Parts: sequence; C-alpha cells; structure tokens
Amino acid sequence: MTGLSVARVHVYPVKGLRGLSPTQARLWPWGLEADRQWMITDLQGRFITQRTCRDMALINAVPTPEGLELGKANMPPCSVRFPGANAPTLSVTVWKDTVQARDAGEGAAVWLTEVLGQPCRLVWMDTPQQARLRHLDMAEVPVSFADGYPLLVATTASLADLNARLPEGQAVPMARFRPNIVVQGATPWAEDGWLRIRVGAAILRILAPCSRCVVTTIDQTTAEVPNPKEPLATLAAFHRTPKGVMFAQNAVVEQPGMIGVGAPVTVLDYGPSNLLA
Repeated sequence: MTGLSVARVHVYPVKGLRGLSPTQARLWPWGLEADRQWMITDLQGRFITQRTCRDMALINAVPTPEGLELGKANMPPCSVRFPGANAPTLSVTVWKDTVQARDAGEGAAVWLTEVLGQPCRLVWMDTPQQARLRHLDMAEVPVSFADGYPLLVATTASLADLNARLPEGQAVPMARFRPNIVVQGATPWAEDGWLRIRVGAAILRILAPCSRCVVTTIDQTTAEVPNPKEPLATLAAFHRTPKGVMFAQNAVVEQPGMIGVGAPVTVLDYGPSNLLA
C-alpha cells in the first residue's frame, strides 16, 4: 500500500482530559512525548476517566517547562509543577495494574475537585520507562497511564466509512476515539491487516484492535451525549470481535523516533485481519 501519511498526531497530557494536536512529537518506547504521564484518581488511588465523569472532556491540559497548566472555561487556570523528589509516592491503579506515581499536591487536587464535583488527586508518572511494565507481544513493554498499550493508530478512511453508515446527521469526529496517530491514504479498515508499520523515523507493531466504550458517545467539546447508542450500535453491526466493538489498532513501539504530520507511513508486514481473532 502506497501513498500513506500521517494526518494528525494527538497527545493527551492527562488521562481522560482534552488532547492536543502537535505537528510533531517524539515517540518513546512507552508512547508519545507528554502523552498520559499525568492521571486523575479518586481518594483510593483508582483512575478516573470520562467513562464515569464526562466533564473531564471540558478541561484543557497543556504541558509547560515546569509541569502542566489546567484550564476550563469560566475558571481561573491552575498551574501545576512537576512533583519533586520529596513529593509523596502513591500506589494508583489503572484497570488491573498498580503503579507508583507522585502526588501533584493540594493546589491541583482542590482545583480538580471543584471542577469535577468529586474528591480527587492528580498524580504524575515520573519514570515512564519502568513504572508500568505490561506483558505484551511476549515482552515487558513500558506503558504510560494509557488504558493498555503505548499507542493507538486510526485511519481517516475507516472513520469516513463508519460515518457513512451512521444515521443521517450523526457523523462523529475522530476526537471521539482519542487516537495517537491518524493515518490518511488507506482504504477503509486496511489497518485490521497491518502487522508492522514505519511512521516517519519510528517503527510500530500492531498488536490488537481497540475495543470501544461509552466515551465514543461523548461530544468532546461539550461533554454532552447526543445519542447514547451511537456510534457503538453501528460499529457493533459490522466491526466487532467476541472481545467487543472495535475501532483503531493498539500498537507497541519497535523503534522510537520523531513522527509528525505529513510523515510517510509504510506498511512493512501484513497479516490476516485481526478482526477475525
């Protein structure tokens, strides 16, 4: 397959909050630079996402040289500094994984508690190269606070095909699926058969399709749910496995490097559709 390139790059500095779309980013073994090294937890250390707190979609998170700036309309911003070596280390959970992370302090906790309407803390993964190792593809792979894999790869063609199948007037933007790398120039669902791809200077291994949840029903600009059934109901009719309704592909990093919008994408190895798995 020729003529593929990167259409967009997305990072999500705080798990569950709004993403950013840089023109380029460095890819590390654990994921993109600045992607999900921060996370919001409840007071028991359990991760919080839009699955249970839709208003997270309304919060901006922008990395700064000192740490992070949080913002929301009609609220004063909150500047957060990277927790220092003396900051408390907490045991926090992401799904079934227990991870050590540093607490970001009272200022961030108070601000987020007010905005989200529930007691919570902000934590930072200071050593992403070792804090959370997951057994993937017969190896121990470092992963940030992302759900389960370092990267999520989607294509514009598959989104266009999905939108063509949705009820009239209910097309959804790519933001609903929160990918890291969006590839253009492919045929719809071609990514189901990709095994290895070169993206700019990096090489990725595609491991599994990504099962989708209620976050795909949330408007990422308003935090409202226009239709609680879509796009999941339409996807379920044609693009699913016994493990769930699928859109986009989870990947690990074989070769780190810089990637950017417009960078060529080359499929190095193909296999049978992983939707048959």
